[in-house]
Amino acid sequence: MKRASRGTDDLDALVTAVTSTSKYRPISPDLIRRVGARELAVRSNFKTAVKATKNKLHQVGGAYFEAKLDYVAMLTRLREASTSPDNFRQMCLNLMRLHASTRERLPILDEFYTITLTDLPDIRVVRDLACGLNPLARAWMPFGDAVEYVAYDIYADMMVFVSEFMAIMGMNGRAQVGDLLSRPPTEPADLILLLKTLPVLEQVEKGAAARLLDVIDGRYLLITFPARSLGGRSKGMVQNYDAQFRAWTKKRGWQIQRYEFATELAYFVET
Repeated sequence: MKRASRGTDDLDALVTAVTSTSKYRPISPDLIRRVGARELAVRSNFKTAVKATKNKLHQVGGAYFEAKLDYVAMLTRLREASTSPDNFRQMCLNLMRLHASTRERLPILDEFYTITLTDLPDIRVVRDLACGLNPLARAWMPFGDAVEYVAYDIYADMMVFVSEFMAIMGMNGRAQVGDLLSRPPTEPADLILLLKTLPVLEQVEKGAAARLLDVIDGRYLLITFPARSLGGRSKGMVQNYDAQFRAWTKKRGWQIQRYEFATELAYFVET
């Protein structure tokens, strides 16, 4: 069988094929092109490259959703709850259950940010990379209202939702579509959140995690890893991720504090 061409025409056609379905249409075109180019280079034909690209995109994003999110309905529920701080917090909890990554953090949410970010000096800018629905946990974070919170993710529709959420909550922030592999943000920040993000990047491209750590500019980093898989398996995961993180940071001269929670392994880093 003839190997697929690496030409621009083939890549454009692959992106068109992938985004023809609603599941993949909101994903950052930069990421689709990056994944697609790699698959075209190694697959035997165009059709298998398209299928492999979709499978990879599902692994890094789609697998975290049990169903398509109704962002319009979610915003309606948030607006209705916004008249009461307690009701609003409860609604945020309810909606965070709709994304696997934030749902896993809910049992430890009351202590997670309090412990990992305890005694954090005054900060002005927080960047939440590959944020998912984590901005909905803003009320649990020990930051003042003046802090600028910038959220990044590969899903355009989700970033529209997060932007609207910020407006409802009165947050000083913005949401941006971004692919951390192709165009990682290099603007300085006081704190960068990389919550269960690095393993996902490694799924897409070997060595991507270390490259991202090379270019991001944060005075402090909060980096976490899952303590178990989406399927609930946990054997050896904490030990493997700990060894991986130590290898990535061995020569960086960072000050690191390690925290182990029931569902998440966390490192607070001072660069």
